[in-house]
Amino acid sequence: MLFVIDIGNTNIVLGVYKGDDLFKNWRIETKKGRTSDEYGILVRELLTFSSIDSEEISDIIISSVVPPLESTIIEMADKYFNIKPLMVGPGLKSGISILYENPKEVGADRIVNAVAALKRYGGPLIVVDFGTATTFDLITEKGEYGGGVIAPGIGISVEALFQRASKLTRVDLVKPKNVIGRNTVNSIQSGIIFGYVGLVDGIVKKMKEESRVSARVIATGGHAGLIAEESSEIDEVVENLTLEGLKIIYETNRGTIVD
Repeated sequence: MLFVIDIGNTNIVLGVYKGDDLFKNWRIETKKGRTSDEYGILVRELLTFSSIDSEEISDIIISSVVPPLESTIIEMADKYFNIKPLMVGPGLKSGISILYENPKEVGADRIVNAVAALKRYGGPLIVVDFGTATTFDLITEKGEYGGGVIAPGIGISVEALFQRASKLTRVDLVKPKNVIGRNTVNSIQSGIIFGYVGLVDGIVKKMKEESRVSARVIATGGHAGLIAEESSEIDEVVENLTLEGLKIIYETNRGTIVD
């Protein structure tokens, strides 16, 4: 079995592939203060609860945008699985050309998403990932990573609102029935949800205009489904796009030894 791990700023997403099928996946909170032992015990408990024998894990691949945690997770893989994992980054082939001024600046998760979306649909594409930041990535018709946009994530935006406006209370992140709210809770929900839909659709339209392509728009990440319901630009939601990309990159680099 292949164990895939995506380390994000808010959550770590883990998945186990049995052949070509995603057998099980989990989302846990990212905590920089956890030790390799704490992560190891937590991961082993998740596997046990899902009736997966840790001895069946044959390989591990990791993508990360949290450098302080990388050595911790690598140590966890070595200590609890006796596996030296592949780390997405320099030294691994992604199979996609990166047209960024400095390719090293592109987050591993963005490359992994691009790889998965390209294999699924072919270019041109725009991938919108609703994570801690919301990222918009253009994949060209030739299958190149063409650049993108980074915006504050919906969670960051909500936290900023509540921290800076003392009279506003926290609300559940759900879509209200109407845009015009008749109470404070619905008014806040409307501003967050419909405001964010406007941000997403506006950026996607601008990207299409500037690149002069009619790109298919794929959304992924925690709030993708919520925003996609109201979006006029998002064509499809793929929940585990990043995990798919990790599996593809693993298969491309199978047998590679990373120092």
